[in-house]
Amino acid sequence: MGHITLLVHDQDEALKFYTEKLGFIKRADYLSWLGIRWVSASPNNQPDVSLTFVKADTNEKEASVGNQTAGHVYLFLETDDLVRDYKEMSAKGVTFIKLPEDHPWGKTATILDLYDNIINLVQRPKEPQEKL
Repeated sequence: MGHITLLVHDQDEALKFYTEKLGFIKRADYLSWLGIRWVSASPNNQPDVSLTFVKADTNEKEASVGNQTAGHVYLFLETDDLVRDYKEMSAKGVTFIKLPEDHPWGKTATILDLYDNIINLVQRPKEPQEKL
């Protein structure tokens, strides 16, 4: 997997949110040979997978901004320290709709991006889990 499309109202505000609040790294910002702006960012430890911010330029696309997965989790972001990331993101104004919780599969917290897409932050346990 290389790119995941995220429909947005504004590519600049999406890039700013994902880089400044979630710690993503800008990977691209240029005009394609078709004259379409290509803007992408990825988690700093995963340069091979990027979110591509696509401007919603039709009524149908506009209606899907913030609801691309019909209210389900859009992304699962893994972390090695959920509490650290929770504190940093909270300080930057990120909206958490579920505070950090412990589960058998690890720690989780749930946030909303600037368009209310749902993102789970996940810290897997250090010791291997028993297989079912």
